[in-house]
Amino acid sequence: MNTPRGTQAPSEEEIDAIVEAQADDDSVWEKPVRVHKAKPALVPLPSELAARAAFFARLHREVSVEDWLRRIIQERIDLEEAAFTGLKRDLAAKNGT
Repeated sequence: MNTPRGTQAPSEEEIDAIVEAQADDDSVWEKPVRVHKAKPALVPLPSELAARAAFFARLHREVSVEDWLRRIIQERIDLEEAAFTGLKRDLAAKNGT
């Protein structure tokens, strides 16, 4: 709340009284603001794990920890997909399909 120079700002009690008096008068209130909480892309890492990741990102001379983690996750997903595909192929061959 801006106050002109030389005047004292209203106390909390005075502000509360003003708000309570104007609570039902929609003409004194601004349009409501809608706020949506952004969902994090991933769950935050525990500090010890983040420190270990930062160490290896520096060791591999990666520009940022995020870039290193993105590359490591992509490599791991590629390995998992290859293993899964191989397992499906082995099961299909075993079942004679």
